Amino acid sequence: MSLLKRAGLALSAALFVAPAAWADSAADLFANQCGTCHTMSAKDAMLQGPNLGDVYGRKVGAVAGFAYSPDYTKANFVWDTAHLDAYLANPAAVLPDSYMAYQQPDPAIRAQIIAYLKAQAPLYQGGK
Repeated sequence: MSLLKRAGLALSAALFVAPAAWADSAADLFANQCGTCHTMSAKDAMLQGPNLGDVYGRKVGAVAGFAYSPDYTKANFVWDTAHLDAYLANPAAVLPDSYMAYQQPDPAIRAQIIAYLKAQAPLYQGGK
């Protein structure tokens, strides 16, 4: 193989970065992008954020014992696909005094995380 062809292949390999949405399962995405601050089960100790196992369909600010910022306790909606998508893209646009710093600009990654949360909700209802 010529030196020029090898250099071209090396450059092509260096420029290709697989998007996380393709590389990871939804559970891996949750663990890698949300798991630092959130657990799934109410049986687990809360971390920096509330447990998210039953977040899909849950009223905002409804986890007992978690110290939410004021907008969460005043909000009057449940976490559905539209609200989660907007929130994960820019939390402060949905709840201006949000303490959450995470923002996910990629709609494909947000969709995978939301689908995972939706699928997990029935497994964690009732504080499981």
